[in-house]
Amino acid sequence: MPLLQDLEEFQNVSPALQWAIFIVGALIAVVAVIAICISIWLAIKYIVYNRRQNSAKLTGGEAARKVLDANGLKHIKVSTIGSLLFGNSYSHYFKKVRIRRLTKNKTSITSLAIGAEKASLAVLDKERDPDMVTRVRLTPLIYFGPIAFIPIVAIGIVIDIIMFNFSGVATFIAAAVGILLYVISLVLSIKVLKTEVKAQKRALEILQAENLATDEELDMMKELYKIYNIQYVNDIIMGVLEIIAKAQNNFSKNGD
Repeated sequence: MPLLQDLEEFQNVSPALQWAIFIVGALIAVVAVIAICISIWLAIKYIVYNRRQNSAKLTGGEAARKVLDANGLKHIKVSTIGSLLFGNSYSHYFKKVRIRRLTKNKTSITSLAIGAEKASLAVLDKERDPDMVTRVRLTPLIYFGPIAFIPIVAIGIVIDIIMFNFSGVATFIAAAVGILLYVISLVLSIKVLKTEVKAQKRALEILQAENLATDEELDMMKELYKIYNIQYVNDIIMGVLEIIAKAQNNFSKNGD
């Protein structure tokens, strides 16, 4: 049975590696529990703020449009998106602010916060914010690095079959490259978070300056942004621990 086989492999590795595997497993469990708690907290706040109408009676799409127009970005479009991969986002290359359908058409506090924040990313882009410039340049690697692992390994396997007679050399190198791209993507996610935080601050400033939100509503949006950021950091930590766990698992299978 696979479970018994895994147990036997675990018993065959050195005590030091066993402890390392145990510690990483425990950390993953703790982070997973925290992630679930944060997700529940975020869901509750999202529902509460998504049911409360904003005083300006602006939909998420209208809020994004106002922020863009107020900053000389009339050429940036506000489009509806249903993709789970991209979701609410700003695209430098397509000159669009993408907002999910329900967010775009609702006049809630949540919709106002999201619409204004994603439009503020375009403002940072226009101003050539250094962090935003770096994010734009590295966008392909940030978003597609994690999903490149399987295609890269598949290419390695094909090369192994054709050129190295199933030796596994090309497959191992391809897997190493795939993991490296994944790690780089996680590291660069910190840059993404930094620009998101800047955009959130700018969004609050714009909404206040344009009298589009009350002080109470601004406080609500600050709380909403804070929860989103905590969830984002938690996801990064979880990703790092998963990479370590995979590396340890592969190492244990190859011996001490």
